[in-house]
Amino acid sequence: MTGRGGIMAATGAEALSTELPAGRSTGWWGMVMFVATEATLFACLLGSYFYLRFQYGPQWPPGAIGAPELLKPLIMTAVLLPSSLPMVWAERGSRHGRRWQLRCGLGATMVLGLTFLTLQAIEYAEKLRHFTLTTDVYGSLFYLITGFHGLHVLVGLTMIGWLLAAALSGATIDAHRRERVRNTAIYWHFVDAVWAAILFTIYLSPRL
Repeated sequence: MTGRGGIMAATGAEALSTELPAGRSTGWWGMVMFVATEATLFACLLGSYFYLRFQYGPQWPPGAIGAPELLKPLIMTAVLLPSSLPMVWAERGSRHGRRWQLRCGLGATMVLGLTFLTLQAIEYAEKLRHFTLTTDVYGSLFYLITGFHGLHVLVGLTMIGWLLAAALSGATIDAHRRERVRNTAIYWHFVDAVWAAILFTIYLSPRL
């Protein structure tokens, strides 16, 4: 086929659809690479914690700082880790076009995330009476690691809030919006997984 007919056959919608890349979207790969980068950063922070702990000596936390209390961190864990479940439910709702399910799942995730940050603020208010970021190496590590994670929770809540606002406005759940929900879910699951590592490192390991 030559001439105009050949050009239309090569550039028409049917021909172009066969040239679309298969597999994961660019947005999905971008989020996965971003999460991998952030995971590496958290791994360096937690690795630094253990390195400095064993370099410091047998007494940890140092000085007059006692072993971290477990009640609030365990409550925070019981709040944050299950928040992945409504996020999964919201993502499933977006895939099936169920706006009510998307709204409820995002709303529940946001409530749990905000509760976590509130509990973390209460914990900070109590701990700042005993040690600060500049007290010693333990104080620096504690506030740096937990504060950096809290910042990630805040970023995740901002993303979820934006999605929830769009869902409440009645926006159509098209392919682009479903991808945004999926990418936000990936980020939120990462935030939850990192907290599990922080719980072990900061709160549980000094008692082992």
